[in-house]
Amino acid sequence: MIRLALVGPSWPLRGGIARTTTALAAALEARGSLAGFCVPARQYPAFIYPGTHDADPSACPRLAAAEAVFGVLEPWSWPRLARRLRALEPDVVVMPYWTAAWAPVERYLLARKIAPMVAVVHNPADHGAGVPARAAARAVLGRCAAFMCHARSVARGLGERFAGTPLSVHPLPGDAPPAADRAGARARFGLAPATVAVLSFGLIRPYKGVEVLLDAVAHIPRSVPLTVLLAGEPWGGLGAALERRLQAADLAGRVVVSLGWVPEAEIGVWFAAADAVVLPYRSATGSAVAAQALAAGLPLVASAVGGLADVVEDGVNGLLVPPGDAGALAAALVRIADGGVRARLQAEAAAAAGRWNWDGYAAALEALARQAAAAAPGWERASRG
Repeated sequence: MIRLALVGPSWPLRGGIARTTTALAAALEARGSLAGFCVPARQYPAFIYPGTHDADPSACPRLAAAEAVFGVLEPWSWPRLARRLRALEPDVVVMPYWTAAWAPVERYLLARKIAPMVAVVHNPADHGAGVPARAAARAVLGRCAAFMCHARSVARGLGERFAGTPLSVHPLPGDAPPAADRAGARARFGLAPATVAVLSFGLIRPYKGVEVLLDAVAHIPRSVPLTVLLAGEPWGGLGAALERRLQAADLAGRVVVSLGWVPEAEIGVWFAAADAVVLPYRSATGSAVAAQALAAGLPLVASAVGGLADVVEDGVNGLLVPPGDAGALAAALVRIADGGVRARLQAEAAAAAGRWNWDGYAAALEALARQAAAAAPGWERASRG
């Protein structure tokens, strides 16, 4: 059995990376391959974080295996992390890559040569990355022994940039949202029985195209009984612009909105009230919300970009539209408002969710890790001492 040491965010941090890294740790532990799970005691200081804060103790479970032994931006704590990893004696170290903020500590660990490192590449560079962030990504990924990817487009890009590095592609599994009473959830949001509710959920950032969704809804005839449920925290200066757009007459009565972080206990209510989930992304590598929607049996209306195009089969478990095209998105939303179309897509969405689970994901990662370890027989393990 190969032994994997996992390093990444977890409880009490929030966000998709913390949730998925925690789920991966639990799956590896259940399979007996988790050598250890090292998590940060602190992640980002408030002055560099675009949201209100980066913690929510309810966002993911607190695993007994998790050890808080370092701070992401605290170099004085990194030797403690390296010592702990050496003591675990893993065959491979696994770390997520998605942002340049984590690049310095990842570079530090790579330089220590504790064991070959497999990067779980959520994003090959920050969304909207400039030259420094792209350079930071290359400095980390260029020294990794293998890549775990969630989208074929990401794998193609990494294969071109780092030819010969082993990689594997596996869509992110989804965990169903907490159960909630549908009738009660719809009553809470004032949804009439005939209303079709489409949910836009998660952190609101420029690449997610929420303004495209609002423009699309504004052009749908009011005879179509469609309402958008918009729930998520705007990053940076998006909040004020979004609030102004929501006050426009063409959106009156068409959007139920909550601009702020949605605690774990509230997530189920939003999904229970919805008939479909809409992801109007301008660009994407993958989406934990897409996986969550399928796990809830909700069809997706999504842009044909990145990992979304891998998990949404157009006309089967959802509808795909060109990114940034409000007209095409409006037409797709009108289609999803048709009860017959929606029922067929819902049935296939529920079936699609069963294709991917965390045990299968962990098995694929273990196979990739064995390949990475076999390709690096000369790794300097003497540094453990």
